[in-house]
Amino acid sequence: MSAGPLVVVGDALLDVDLVGTASRLTPDAPVPVVEDLETRERPGGAALAAVVAAQATGREVVLVAPLADDEGAARLRALLDGRVRLVAVPATGGTAVKQRVRVGDHSVVRLDSGSATVTLGALPAEAREAVRDAAAVLVADYGRGTTSDPAVRAALAEAGGPVVWDPHPRGADPVPSVRLVTPNGAEAARVASAVGVAADGDGLAAVGARAEALIRHWGVGAVAVTLGARGALLSYGEGAPMVVPAVPVTGGDPCGAGDSFAAAAALALAEGAVTGEAVAAAVAFAGRFVAAGGASAWDAPAVREPDVAAGDGIAALLDRVRTAGGTVVATGGCFDLLHAGHVATLRAARGLGDCLVVCINSDDSVRRLKGPSRPLVTAADRARVLEALEFVDAVVVFDEDTPAEVLDRLRPDVWAKGGDYAGADLPEAAVLRQWGGQAVVLPYLDGHSTTALVERSRV
Repeated sequence: MSAGPLVVVGDALLDVDLVGTASRLTPDAPVPVVEDLETRERPGGAALAAVVAAQATGREVVLVAPLADDEGAARLRALLDGRVRLVAVPATGGTAVKQRVRVGDHSVVRLDSGSATVTLGALPAEAREAVRDAAAVLVADYGRGTTSDPAVRAALAEAGGPVVWDPHPRGADPVPSVRLVTPNGAEAARVASAVGVAADGDGLAAVGARAEALIRHWGVGAVAVTLGARGALLSYGEGAPMVVPAVPVTGGDPCGAGDSFAAAAALALAEGAVTGEAVAAAVAFAGRFVAAGGASAWDAPAVREPDVAAGDGIAALLDRVRTAGGTVVATGGCFDLLHAGHVATLRAARGLGDCLVVCINSDDSVRRLKGPSRPLVTAADRARVLEALEFVDAVVVFDEDTPAEVLDRLRPDVWAKGGDYAGADLPEAAVLRQWGGQAVVLPYLDGHSTTALVERSRV
């Protein structure tokens, strides 16, 4: 792992959302009348990728991008100030501005203007040094000419760390030294078709064939084709590709999802991850980014690994169940090694209501309760295993020794524990009584416990 910065190279845009309401059509054409407009500005293109990366890491993030000397550039500089280190390359043509007119969560029209282009035959020394000293480089190509410039390409070919290239239909081919290229499905199909690879359909076989063709065409290390809600397919050009499914996301703004994916992959490579690990981390990060509001929520708190591992958020889940008059059930424990006893208890608990939230002890909490040799499995991995069970709707990680505080936040109708607590006064019962909840004990599958499993493994 290098201590250098993450460097983002590409086309910086100014994105503007004009958000309003619409309740009628114009009398002269079947188009909506959008009223009460509110203007929301944010960094776009490579600038958005840089800000997203900066929010997600303690590592310095440097943005190398052409910037014109105009009002749009001044507004963009102000948005970036204090978030990333900007190394501006002199440009002409005016700052590229993308304006979306939106009604609620839906775009009505987009208006584009400006097209800054590199004007120097050589990059400033500060830009070359940043790329050379980078822990990793992300190329965010938005087809505005930056990646076609010979000086830029020469610097990227000599980058100090791995390079992730997020391509654009109007952009340049990646330089051959690139570790990972991240086209979306449509971009991959377009380039593959241009080089004579006709793979019909959107199935994994077709996507894999296109990825292999792009690796041969570009001469790069790997290609990860992003597939939206389906996740991503990673190919190294031979052998079986790796497919990383995405966690389903309800709602959210998909604008910027590709930037967040590429930024997360570059950050993971900067931290020493192998390419497959970087792609898996990027799929998870992009899902959280979209669920948190996407590019529209660019200045919200950082999109990091959540305490709640749920498809569309614990609050939304509980609201849906309660609005429908359903029963919220919760259970808890360390779940260090998931075994048949756990499965029996969880299935029984889910049968008591309309959703099941599993509260698990954090790694520090398990160590305090079980000793320094535990947990055997990290909280993140324990949560992933539990989430995979069809009768578990959400997982919450808590750091206290008891789940009292997390129960006070969730306020379930029922708190269920395994039958090894039969006849005992559950400490959580007093907390449940504060809002009329009920603590119950479920039948216990005898002979199954993590401690017993660990002891038997040592014999």
